[in-house]
Amino acid sequence: MGSPSTEQRLDEIRDLFLNKIPFNRVLGIEILELSPGKALFSVPFRSQLIGDPIREALHGGVISAVADTCGGCAVWSAVRDEDRVSTIDLRVDYLRPGRPEELRCRGEVLRLGNRVGVAHMSLFHPSSPDECVAEAKGVYSVRRAEA
Repeated sequence: MGSPSTEQRLDEIRDLFLNKIPFNRVLGIEILELSPGKALFSVPFRSQLIGDPIREALHGGVISAVADTCGGCAVWSAVRDEDRVSTIDLRVDYLRPGRPEELRCRGEVLRLGNRVGVAHMSLFHPSSPDECVAEAKGVYSVRRAEA
């Protein structure tokens, strides 16, 4: 039997990230777009995501978790079906408070090597897409399946 088509592969990744990773369900992550090496995530606002009740700002852990997950998904979408991906390092620059509204994250693979993938992530609100809430860079281990 041959390898799955690109669309089948992307559907499997969507299922993995949306249905088989419980923490992603806790965050309420939705995948708006997914193509090889690119992902666009959305997290609808819920009051449980607030980290600063005085300013009503999103918790930094929510922002970093969404960035890491989106970057990992972008890398996973660019490797073979049998390969596995895990986070090595994540750097997040918090640029402004996340408001109590939908948060989006765009992730894109910058480099994919034989053992390591690097992704850039931008987090923003759809109401002001040119104002980044945070920028992140993730480094991911790529464990290649034996050929």
